[in-house]
Amino acid sequence: MTGQTNGLDTAEVLDIDSVLDNPRTRIVVCCGSGGVGKTTTAAALGVRAAERGRKVVVLTIDPARRLAQSMGIDELDNVPRQVPGIDSSAGGELHAMMLDMKRTFDEIVEAHADKERARAILENPFYQSLSAGFAGTQEYMAMEKLGQLRARDEWDLIVVDTPPSRSALDFLDAPNRLGSFLDGKFIKVLMAPAKIGGRAGMKFLGVGMSVMSGPLNKLMGAQLLRDVQTFVAAMDTMFGGFRTRADATYRLLQAPGTAFLVVAAPERDALREAAYFVERLAAERMPLAGLVLNRVHGSGAARLSAERALAAAEALLDGSGGAAMEPSENLDGTGIVDRDSGQAGSRTVDAPGTGTPTVPSPPESGGLPQPTSSGESTARLTAGLLRLHAERMQVLTRERRTRDRFTALHPEVAVAEVTALPGDVHDLAGLRAVGEHLAVQPAVITVTTSGTPETSEPSDTSEPSETSSETSSETSSETGDAKEATQDRDSAESA
Repeated sequence: MTGQTNGLDTAEVLDIDSVLDNPRTRIVVCCGSGGVGKTTTAAALGVRAAERGRKVVVLTIDPARRLAQSMGIDELDNVPRQVPGIDSSAGGELHAMMLDMKRTFDEIVEAHADKERARAILENPFYQSLSAGFAGTQEYMAMEKLGQLRARDEWDLIVVDTPPSRSALDFLDAPNRLGSFLDGKFIKVLMAPAKIGGRAGMKFLGVGMSVMSGPLNKLMGAQLLRDVQTFVAAMDTMFGGFRTRADATYRLLQAPGTAFLVVAAPERDALREAAYFVERLAAERMPLAGLVLNRVHGSGAARLSAERALAAAEALLDGSGGAAMEPSENLDGTGIVDRDSGQAGSRTVDAPGTGTPTVPSPPESGGLPQPTSSGESTARLTAGLLRLHAERMQVLTRERRTRDRFTALHPEVAVAEVTALPGDVHDLAGLRAVGEHLAVQPAVITVTTSGTPETSEPSDTSEPSETSSETSSETSSETGDAKEATQDRDSAESA
């Protein structure tokens, strides 16, 4: 199983390394619904790019601790921190940070207002509420922080891990929402005294507020209204800068140096959200690099269908099926059952002196019933393995069908698949493994007896080895099975 698993027949394969290695790629934005491995993907991309020579900073907007933990950092904050343990032999380095919305807002105020005005703003109750969690503030602050990182030009690649669900694209709307806010009639009324200035401004405010104070006091409360007025007056000179910077960052996201990656899992809801992201990015003219499909299941015996596996299991358990099966039906030489020894196909070699597997009875069992023969025990074990394989193949078929629906709707989207790992990714080694799966590898990757991928260099094409021939044969067989499965589904749907 490779990072590009099980035949992407109709979709272009996404070459992650070409994206990361391209010096013109300066920003990679990972977006997708929650629970699809988006944070892990962003971290893995950062690690891989850094160890291939890029100077990378990973910015997470999702306030989760997973990114820090997987990178060996105690905690992330608004300041980029260098990640230890990165192989810097290629000249790269990796930093990581988490967006602190309030701190970013405070930094903007301190940078664009004089000391007295900045203090008035920072102490304003309305500002404190706004900066701590007002709707849309997080997305706008993400735009600000991204613009700041890009302007500093300390890193040649910025990887952004966005919040889950559709809010991951809300930061694209930040300039428009900010413009609508500033152009609103209510804000214009509140800003008018500051624009007029002096006593005339206060007189205007008094007249205006005398008309509006009744309804607004009922709606907002007198103290809140005064806090808003004070905040707007203090921020008046800064509003234009907010919009200008947001528009500049928006144009930066549309530039060729940005690459959006939509991250999903091979599940119906996740791929439905992925389709939404793809369509939205196209509407916003944002450069889409492709789709990363995480936690894809595979099988080392994909030629053995679920139906054949279940039928073989039933035949083994019917009392005579095991002996009645023809050699040609014994699941082939590379199948689950080894026809020479008749042992279950965990693809392990018995230790010297051991026979067929039996279920030993512990001394304290008190004479529990034992299998009547080693053949019966082998049949039961083999049938159990066949049923497990059938379940896995059913999952694999369902995932492929779901993926194929997406690729049929969006054949222009390049796809990279990452096989499901046996456990959670919690360290740099795990992130490197994910990066290897993400990348298009020139080497041949096979599956060892432990179920882990093992890489070997491809043989010389002028003298193909036996292993290469077998691999080619298996690939052709799997492709044929996939086409047959597609034809069967089409026939069933038409029926």
